[in-house]
Amino acid sequence: MKKGLIIAVDFDGTIVEDGYPGIGTPRLFVFETLKRLQKDGHRLILWTYRSSKKLEEAVAFCSDNGVTFYAVNNSYPEEEYTASVSRKIHADLFIDDRNIGGVLGWGEVYQMLTNDAPQLPQPKKKGLFSFLKK
Repeated sequence: MKKGLIIAVDFDGTIVEDGYPGIGTPRLFVFETLKRLQKDGHRLILWTYRSSKKLEEAVAFCSDNGVTFYAVNNSYPEEEYTASVSRKIHADLFIDDRNIGGVLGWGEVYQMLTNDAPQLPQPKKKGLFSFLKK
């Protein structure tokens, strides 16, 4: 997976179990995965239906758990909503519980995005007379 992707992530049902209008419990490995994606150089956008006070609560909840987003409900931090701006945000990937089949576990999400399998060096095969090749 290439570095520096913009990844839009939904909140209710994706970062947390759906508990709207409250805040549900965090999904397993969500904050570890989001922090790792940021560390890997990806920009995360919180992309949610929430607005006003409920949006502020979601942003604060994520911040309290170590994740600060590149942008919230915008394509970039400085974007201002006007009637001439599409509400469809620009992102390379969208992670949402409303995907066909629902959201995967966060460990699976990370593995899909990174193809992260340890690449261990393979020992060189030694033949019967390998000691002579020094």
